[in-house]
Order: sequence, then structure tokens, then C-alpha cells
Amino acid sequence: MADPQQYCTFIVEDLFFGVEVLRVQEVIKYQDMTQIPLAPCTIKGLINLRGQIVTAIDLRQRLELPERMEGQDPMNVVIRTDDGTVSLLVDEIGDVLELTDDTLEPPPPTIHGVAKELVTGVHKLEDQLLLILDTDKVISVGSEKVGVAG
Repeated sequence: MADPQQYCTFIVEDLFFGVEVLRVQEVIKYQDMTQIPLAPCTIKGLINLRGQIVTAIDLRQRLELPERMEGQDPMNVVIRTDDGTVSLLVDEIGDVLELTDDTLEPPPPTIHGVAKELVTGVHKLEDQLLLILDTDKVISVGSEKVGVAG
């Protein structure tokens, strides 16, 4: 049996996503952010995380999903990348799941649009699919990667 891998899970719209726990620095509630003039729409702004300036990417925008309803603040999944720390804005935080590769399958053909490019595989759970996000591709906005400001 393969070694189990832990995933930090979260929900965006009605999609259930996971990223490797080792990539996650922390999960925090919504933070006030500073807008960045002329930034792509996927970049919601910059947050100050105990003195560290972190770029916040709205996963709804990145996945080309509808805007959050008024008054629904996103949560931050702060991930470490080769280029620095980035926050992914998600609708709701899930649990940490421990799964083995024997439940991992390639993305099904039912995944369309941008999600198809950003999902590396799926784990079939009892009542839903866990879509595994490629964090490196998620933070590539256009042809440039988003990294630490300053």
C-alpha cells in the first residue's frame, strides 16, 4: 500500500479541492487587503501577514466562477511556493484528509474550462470527488507567476 498523503481541503462554489498539507503554511480568516492598481482580476490584493506581504489570489476568479455573494467573506489558505508565499481565497475550509495514491485517478472528462488545467487528479471519496489542485499552475496568472511583493 502506498504511503498516505495529507491534503488540506476547502470549498469553492460547489467544488471540493485539496492541496498537499506540506504546501500549506496556515489557514486564516479573511484579512483586509490593499488593492493593486492594474493587477489582473484574479489578484484581489495584498495582505499583511505579521509583517510579511502576501499576494491574495481569488480562486473563484481564477476558476472563472461567479463572484461571492455580498457579505460572504472568503477564507485564506496561505501556501508556500518556490517563489514565495501566496494566499488562495476560498469559500470555506474543510478538514485535513489522509489519502493514499490508490484512490487517486486522472481528472475526469467532466471537468471543464480552467479547472481542467489546474487539477492534477481526483480522489474518489464516499460521497464526493476531491479535486487536487496544482498550486504552481494556480499561481501562474497569465504568463507570470505571482510571488512575494517587495
